[in-house]
Amino acid sequence: MLRSQKNLSRRMSDAIYKKELAVTEELYLRDSYLREFDAEVVAHDIARNGVKLDRTAFYPGGGGQPCDIGKLRNGQSEYDVSKVVRGNLHIIDGPLPPVGSDILGMIDWERRYKLMRTHTAMHVLCGVIWRDYQASVTGGNMDVLSGRMDFEFERLVPEVVAEIDEKINSEVATARDVEIQILPRSVAFEIPDLIRTKINLLPETIKEVRTVEIVGLDLQADGGTHVANTREVGAIRISKYKSKGGINKRLYVEIGG
Repeated sequence: MLRSQKNLSRRMSDAIYKKELAVTEELYLRDSYLREFDAEVVAHDIARNGVKLDRTAFYPGGGGQPCDIGKLRNGQSEYDVSKVVRGNLHIIDGPLPPVGSDILGMIDWERRYKLMRTHTAMHVLCGVIWRDYQASVTGGNMDVLSGRMDFEFERLVPEVVAEIDEKINSEVATARDVEIQILPRSVAFEIPDLIRTKINLLPETIKEVRTVEIVGLDLQADGGTHVANTREVGAIRISKYKSKGGINKRLYVEIGG
């Protein structure tokens, strides 16, 4: 290979490497309703058959919320996105589109919107229990239109569960706006009770904190996707509850389809 060709090859490799190191623009953090987006492939992960993009609207999972799935389109070729991993890795089916190629990303919107409704429902539940019972969250998980949350409840009886069920549906009917902000860490941690989990899970390396506020009810640090108003959640039903030992109680919820 000629020296000029070697230099060109090196510069191209450096450009790809720098793109891979660049911070991915995480579109879902500011707009949960974005269904499609344009992006560029900046790197491959051959072992996991995945691509990294310079920007993405695919939520990678976290905070109990599953990752998004959907499709990537490159010209006439279309790839199913079966999983998204933190670190901007989109696992796809089929051959990898070339680094540097333009991509149209398409979220599985029906599934995403149901997850948005579910996640906001969990915040309504958390907000009501914190406000009225001062019980901390000790864990949680969710799927499409269902979820569970664990709380530090010393005593939980059917009458209290029915009371909580009524209250959370009242909050949904109140049609409270849901607002998103991204704040400097120092500013965010001046907000009382911002972290509702028993343990602060935000690493010191995180310099900006995204907050999700159900206006008039709940304000938490959160990285997931949410609806814009509680009226979009629909009916919430506490389907069952049980003790997880000591004062740890688990509530299961279902969201009307």
